[in-house]
Amino acid sequence: MRRTLQRLPFLLILQGLGAAAMFAPAIHAYQLRYLHTARSFFYSGIVFLILFAFLAVALGTRGREGSTRAQLTGLVGALVLLPLMLAVPFREALGDAYIGNAWFEMISCLTTTGATLYPGEGQLPPTLHLWRAMVGWMGGLLFWVSALAILAPLNLGGFEVVATDLTAAGRTALRERRAVRPGERLRRYAVRLAPIYAGLTLILWIGLALTGTSGTTGAILAMSTMSTSGIVPGGWRGETILPEMLIFVFLIFGVSRLTFRNDFINRERGVLLKDPEIRLAAILVVMVPAFLFLRHFLGSIENEGQDDLGAAIQALWGATFTTLSFLTTTGFESSSFEDARFWSGLPTPGLVLIGLALLGGGVATTAGGVKLLRIYALYKHGAREMGRLVYPNSIGGSGSRGRRLRREGAFVAWIFFMLFAIVLAVTMAALTLAGLGFEEAMVLSVAALSNTGPLADVGGGAPILYADQGLAARVILAFVMVLGRMETLAIVALFNRDFWRA
Repeated sequence: MRRTLQRLPFLLILQGLGAAAMFAPAIHAYQLRYLHTARSFFYSGIVFLILFAFLAVALGTRGREGSTRAQLTGLVGALVLLPLMLAVPFREALGDAYIGNAWFEMISCLTTTGATLYPGEGQLPPTLHLWRAMVGWMGGLLFWVSALAILAPLNLGGFEVVATDLTAAGRTALRERRAVRPGERLRRYAVRLAPIYAGLTLILWIGLALTGTSGTTGAILAMSTMSTSGIVPGGWRGETILPEMLIFVFLIFGVSRLTFRNDFINRERGVLLKDPEIRLAAILVVMVPAFLFLRHFLGSIENEGQDDLGAAIQALWGATFTTLSFLTTTGFESSSFEDARFWSGLPTPGLVLIGLALLGGGVATTAGGVKLLRIYALYKHGAREMGRLVYPNSIGGSGSRGRRLRREGAFVAWIFFMLFAIVLAVTMAALTLAGLGFEEAMVLSVAALSNTGPLADVGGGAPILYADQGLAARVILAFVMVLGRMETLAIVALFNRDFWRA
């Protein structure tokens, strides 16, 4: 049986796991006496498990396991095709006659974007919110594992920059791990990372329960925090600061891969403090809230609210929490940050949040965006070039690792950044042709490409509803979510002839 499962296509294994996961919301709906919803998930789970068994019998005797190229194509196929299966119980439970809405909802969750067509309170039963969070959580785990097992050996997903910053021992370890068979490598990382991912989610869930958060809401928040999907129950707003403080701690796992594993780099004392992604994130989490707090403070002077110390502290905390949330492309907005609007009389600075989402989190994490390591490589290259303008004959220093990061690392980071900008411009043009205005097209394009769906609520002058967009716009956004999750370099690799010859 084990050898048969090892030979199954990657996409089929994901299909089986998705079918098995449908029984959890079936039990949840039954406990809440949403019997139609329970039947929808239970019957769908049985049907798709039977289909998985038939396909496993048919394909399990085909021979050797797939290559890394096959796993990459399977990953892309999973992001497009798997949501069709995941959407079936969602559609049946909701009674929506158009499956395209459920497909958009599931592709948004699986890519950890978190965009939704049903944002209002009471539009969805609690079980469907739980299913959305579960799909997002499974998508986050999928990319935690795939980043190291599939993208790293191909020097994709940010590892094209990481490879230039490794020591000789690290490069040797990387070559050794690439030599392992693709299927074995995928299983190895799944076994190592899944307990960490699930354990952190469970700890956060228990912590939220201790703060008074209900069981279902706490589970949804815990899963959406670890997956950086930003999925919340309809109309939910935090009532106290304690849940936000807990979530803030666990959002740090979206900043750097070194927070949950060493990833080919020899661990030394204080390695987290030396990590460029963590240092860059710390600078942003300090400077951006300071700017936002000063902005609200100046606004409060005009509204004669400068003597309200409690409101000032809430505004500072709200800005700090919201900054880290959008930097990791989660998209939670602090309730304290919303209160700061009334204190200062100023709206949310959407352009700042758009910039944070574009920067994104760490390489090999569940966060989207350009990624902090690429930004750091471009910064080091720019600082060196500015120094050469003043001292043309100076020596850069920092050793061979620093020189590789400033040259090869910055070069591939610049290529990715330009591809990212081109895709963003093309998406905006396509959405404009689909009937959207410039501001709506810009906000939704950034939200989809950076996998920060909640950005639509705060990025523009007024909240933008995905449900108000036409069919063409939704299809464009859905495929851009996949492109943003896979990253443009991985998609370009699929069209490279040398990639298929290797």
